[in-house]
Amino acid sequence: MYSESKIFKNEEILSHDHLPELLPHREQQIKQIADNLLPASKGRQPQNTFIYGSPGIGKTASMKHVFLKFEEYSGIKTTYINCWDCKTATAVLSKIAIDLGYPVQRRGWGKDEIFGKLIEVLSKSSKSLIVCLDEVDQLDQEALYDLLRLDVKNPIGLVAISNDPFVFANVEARIKSSLAMDEVEFKPYNLAEMKDILQERVKYALTSVEDGVVLLAANHAVQKGGDVRVGLQCLFKAGRIAEQENSNKVKVVHIKNVLKEVKEIKPQIVKEKVSNEEKIILEILNDGKIWKSGELYEKYCELTKDPVSDRLFRDCVNHLAEVNLVKIRKKNLQGSIRLISKA
Repeated sequence: MYSESKIFKNEEILSHDHLPELLPHREQQIKQIADNLLPASKGRQPQNTFIYGSPGIGKTASMKHVFLKFEEYSGIKTTYINCWDCKTATAVLSKIAIDLGYPVQRRGWGKDEIFGKLIEVLSKSSKSLIVCLDEVDQLDQEALYDLLRLDVKNPIGLVAISNDPFVFANVEARIKSSLAMDEVEFKPYNLAEMKDILQERVKYALTSVEDGVVLLAANHAVQKGGDVRVGLQCLFKAGRIAEQENSNKVKVVHIKNVLKEVKEIKPQIVKEKVSNEEKIILEILNDGKIWKSGELYEKYCELTKDPVSDRLFRDCVNHLAEVNLVKIRKKNLQGSIRLISKA
């Protein structure tokens, strides 16, 4: 597939979605996660686990690595859920049922009906279940409560992942006590660790690189919050330039040419994950203007054929503020007026 390229052996290896066989400098965290969950393979209750740390430092990759090994060797059934895509109890319960091989129609089925069917499916299963809730800060509390209510013969374990170490600080007491989570902290990679990680990817992704290329990409990634995805993007873009120039290797000059355009990855991913309504709001706010809430809603209604209600619109704005894409300020002028601008 890549035989015609003098630069790329396999460019997919530089994708942030690629799950490498080895995860350098995360061995300790992987062992702790695996040790917490392994009792489920013997029919015992696993230790619920909370994984936290800044973006792009191996949290999701480590969890998926553990899940892959469990599916292969331990007899544990696993299901991975990104809470950006499944925020409600109905969505989460449906996803689990579908992953277990039971087709569920989310439209037309009530949550209680899905919950009952899931209990039925789990009761017939001979395997324990581990559920991973990635980006758990996007999840409704009701979903957590329902997951804890799944009372079946085989153990069920929960793993939650978030950038925010205090994501459970305001969770209801009845939920927090039932979760009883062991915490696994992922600290940012230092420069030497980042270089090791990128070097491992380069080995399989690129044909040849000049001395200094990997170090520059690693340094840029560390400067942008320690996000591996920044380094991967630097290498990929530099490889593309080298290819266009018909070079026989990726050179330092190629990396230097892309550093300014490779920014922090997390805000880009967040913008891709927001709803269609939220994308319209962000487009309006791109003009840099500070909008009153009512005026912003009127403008939003002008731009869409099927606008949501004012209440749902406020929920969208509040969500954008929670993920740091917009700023909300309140101004008292004959009552409280919300002023909204781009973050």
